Amino acid sequence: MQVVKYVFQPHGDDRGQLVALEEFKDIPFRIKRVYYMYDTGKGVTRGYHAHKSLEQILICIHGSCKIMLDNGSEKKVIPLEKPYEGLYVSHLMWREMFDFSPDAVLMVLASELYDESDYIRDYDVFLKHVQECAEQNAASEV
Repeated sequence: MQVVKYVFQPHGDDRGQLVALEEFKDIPFRIKRVYYMYDTGKGVTRGYHAHKSLEQILICIHGSCKIMLDNGSEKKVIPLEKPYEGLYVSHLMWREMFDFSPDAVLMVLASELYDESDYIRDYDVFLKHVQECAEQNAASEV
């Protein structure tokens, strides 16, 4: 599994820091939705889902957290600790966000508007969907 982490260019001086993000320049897709999580309780894990087509960039703009990514055959845990780093999460990638610091703010940039039908919320259904997609891709290459 290839993990893609973006390092955004901070601009700062004695007044502080600023990070500007532009779609198709800093972010590899059109940004259609932005949301963020904060005040996540100790020991709480978020996510537990994948998307059929949605792409995301996760940025822990304050504090820290960890992201577990699972493509159906391999799992990796990626720490997010810097406000100028973003983790790319492709479609068909199971994700779980955990180990939030008490001050963590996790911002998500999404390629699509909210659409419940794009979510896969059952892990076994996710694994089956990944397998079906792999079989379809293999058949189309023949």
